[in-house]
Amino acid sequence: MTDTTLIAELADKLWDADRSSVPIEPLTRSHPGLGVDDAYAIQTHNIDRRVAAGAHIRGRKVGLTSRTMQELLGVDEPDFGVLLDTMFVEDGDEIDLGQMVQPRVEAEMAFVMKHDLAGPGVTIAHALAAIDGVLPAIEIVDSRVTDWRITLADTISDNASSGKVVLGGRLTKVADLDLRVVGMALSRNGSVIETGAGAAVLGNPVRCVAWLADKLCEFGIGLRAGDLVLPGAVHRMVTVAPGDVFRAEFAHLGAVTARFSGSEVRA
Repeated sequence: MTDTTLIAELADKLWDADRSSVPIEPLTRSHPGLGVDDAYAIQTHNIDRRVAAGAHIRGRKVGLTSRTMQELLGVDEPDFGVLLDTMFVEDGDEIDLGQMVQPRVEAEMAFVMKHDLAGPGVTIAHALAAIDGVLPAIEIVDSRVTDWRITLADTISDNASSGKVVLGGRLTKVADLDLRVVGMALSRNGSVIETGAGAAVLGNPVRCVAWLADKLCEFGIGLRAGDLVLPGAVHRMVTVAPGDVFRAEFAHLGAVTARFSGSEVRA
């Protein structure tokens, strides 16, 4: 496609859906030829306008890191989105459901970069050496596409279905941890509903950091010291109801809590 006017038009549709909290039909329904490169162009268009309005890029998230989701969308690699400072919520603070569209909860590890990391040819060892530490995190993914009827191009265009991020307060060094076997239990309103471990994320969550650094190389950029990287969830995403309180407890890493308002989602 690579039509700059159409890229801007489709980006506007997602922009308006986000501002109104009213989802839209998948972009690929009206534009079945929408490709991955076009989708990243749409994503970049909306990120650039947020930055122009005063937002700051704080890192990246990696999506589609489970084999199940890749098979569902017919892809063989992850995708990525951009994390802005406006997306972050303090541990335990209330999240206004009225500002979201179709939120879902995912517990995951969050990496803080100590050094810059750029591809090509980044290995897990390179990534580990560049990571300062890991935090427990809850990502609230959200989709501006009706009923989450997304294809790969739809979710990339929609900034990899990004929403909010809640981080725990303790940074743990990774040198003495085997992140593949770090377990997690997610509770909703005091009852455990999901469990998982780091190996659910491409076999090792650090592998996602290496993949991301290589992928960003295609765009002429890389990860920077201080960036936060979300490598993907260790369990299936969970729906949210008004008043829900989620707590993710990670072995060795501590816990983090996401608390939602009692108001309904505006949709």
